[in-house]
Amino acid sequence: MLGGLILDLGGVLTEPDGDQLLAAVAALRQRGIRLAILSNSDSVGDLDTTFFDDVLLAGEVRFGKPDIRIYLLAADRLGLTPEQCVFVDDVPAFVQAAVRAGMVGVHHRDVPTTLHELSVLFGV
Repeated sequence: MLGGLILDLGGVLTEPDGDQLLAAVAALRQRGIRLAILSNSDSVGDLDTTFFDDVLLAGEVRFGKPDIRIYLLAADRLGLTPEQCVFVDDVPAFVQAAVRAGMVGVHHRDVPTTLHELSVLFGV
């Protein structure tokens, strides 16, 4: 059973209509889904991260995507197995690495498509 959603920051949450994605993420949080940001950037900028359970920045742990350790660490910090997590990123190679780690991967192309994928995966 899926229990976690891990999202990339740049190119996903920073989209001009990313507020729609954040609203969906907040709704998933209310349903008990664990949430994390996983980014190769050094900071989240001015993004409100208060409803995320974890923010994992590659600069803090000294390895990043597509290193499989970063996906395993993200799942572990949420208290979940990789198989319980969905990972969303706009870079196909990073999504493929997450899938190799055992996660369900969603290649973000635009917000409406990602929202549809998440609604199918999480049943909302």
